Amino acid sequence: MPSDIPSPLACTLPVDPASYGVAASPQAMNQLLNDLYQHISAQVIDDITRQVSAKVAGEVTERITRDLTEHVTREVTEKVTQDVTEKVTAELKKEHAAEMLAFFEQLQNQRRRYFGPSADTAQGRLFDEADTLALGTTQADDLAQLPAADTATPEAAPGPKKATPLKARGKRGPLPLELPRVDVVHDVPESERVCPCGTPMVHIGEEVSEQLDIIPMQVRVLRHIRRRYACPSKDTAPVIAPVPAQVLPRSNASSALLAMLLVTKYVDGLPLYRFESILARSGVIVPRQTLARWVIGTAQALQPLYNLLRDHALDSPILHIDETTVQVLKEGGREATSKSYMWVQLAGPPERPVVLYDYDPSRAQRVPNALLEGWQGYLMTDGYRAYNGLGRKEGITLLACWAHVRRKYIDAQRLKQGKPGHADVALDLIRQLYKVEKELRDASDADRLNARQAISKPLLVQLRQFHDRVAPTVPKEKSVPSSSDARPGCLAKVRRVHRPVPSFIRSWKRPRPMAWNPTPGCAVCCASCPKPRRSMRTRPCCPGTSCRLKC
Repeated sequence: MPSDIPSPLACTLPVDPASYGVAASPQAMNQLLNDLYQHISAQVIDDITRQVSAKVAGEVTERITRDLTEHVTREVTEKVTQDVTEKVTAELKKEHAAEMLAFFEQLQNQRRRYFGPSADTAQGRLFDEADTLALGTTQADDLAQLPAADTATPEAAPGPKKATPLKARGKRGPLPLELPRVDVVHDVPESERVCPCGTPMVHIGEEVSEQLDIIPMQVRVLRHIRRRYACPSKDTAPVIAPVPAQVLPRSNASSALLAMLLVTKYVDGLPLYRFESILARSGVIVPRQTLARWVIGTAQALQPLYNLLRDHALDSPILHIDETTVQVLKEGGREATSKSYMWVQLAGPPERPVVLYDYDPSRAQRVPNALLEGWQGYLMTDGYRAYNGLGRKEGITLLACWAHVRRKYIDAQRLKQGKPGHADVALDLIRQLYKVEKELRDASDADRLNARQAISKPLLVQLRQFHDRVAPTVPKEKSVPSSSDARPGCLAKVRRVHRPVPSFIRSWKRPRPMAWNPTPGCAVCCASCPKPRRSMRTRPCCPGTSCRLKC
């Protein structure tokens, strides 16, 4: 019991019962008062004890709960922190190992690219050399300095005499039959054609051996002589032979020279300064700036042929397209080290292929969309994402390039250093597809269709199932094609690839929206337009008619 609670005391004060209206003795009243005091004191003490006990119990419970909560929280926090730290550390180690493996693979690929064998050849500066050298030149530079005329008239060389083709000896292949033959006769001296018995010898046969020969390049000057005629009476004006048509009328370069210039530069990959040296060895000094102007002028003159080739390519139901990087030295608003792109398209039947080159500084999706606007058919690409927009257009089906798919698996196989893995399985299936196409190289379209349906299609289905099973288990940084690489043109298009497409569908023709050049005179207008035909839209080209040229 708390010390501050007073103990019950006996009541000693006199009590007058008459004042309360009770007939009792004073002793009885004092006893009643004491009993009441004790009873009330006991109840008050019980109430105070309960209140104090409840208060103390609440404070103790709160203190114990707070201490217990702090202890449990500290232990749980330490445990969770330790677990999270271990998991994060393991993930970081795993990511670090994957990054190191990716860096190692990139290093191996770069070392192989720079120091290993490669089938790619450098094409040099083929496309912008003429534009760079032609800067600052005028029409006066179209004339080359020719050597002094020689009064001596060379004798006409005798025509080649055809010889009977001989049978090749041993393993040496015979020389082409279409090459002209020149007979060089080696005869026995007449003094040695008499037998010791005194009888003259007779011709009984000969031995013929062929030797390949070449005539070095000859530089000559064509003198165009236009004769003039007049009436002796001088009644009419004189007449003169018309000027022959020239590719570059204001230059002194012949058509044969211009043709050789373009072939040596764009087919043989010979820069203009080397062709300048070749001409200098023959005694003709033609500056490379003049050669550059000739190249540009010839290209402008060939623009109508380019337009016709583009029309022929857009008529083909199968078209190949790819972009390759080129570097342009002097281009407005761009640095010389920036990358530009040459978009190359291949179309047409195998016996008459058409190859088109279109330059654009961008690699964006708008470029192939503009080049193939209005075209429909089967499009072969390398899986670059810029071609996805074409694949979503109606009438265009994207085809897969197996060379690019196979290249990824070859890189993964090389990193295994001879150990068998998933890449070997995929390469084996692709090798079987290549074998089928090799055996059907000379087959007809119908036979190729049946073989692809019977042999190639099951292989493609098997390869697709293999890729779907393996791709989720391969890290994204690995060289093996994963789900991120499954873009149009890669394994994601395998369902479309198994459709057998003949090399050239002669029976299928894309209908033209309208007659092209229906009236005389429009063909000249369309052929002389410098813009290539990239659209099927119709706009007026000349009065009274329209064509599909996008002017």
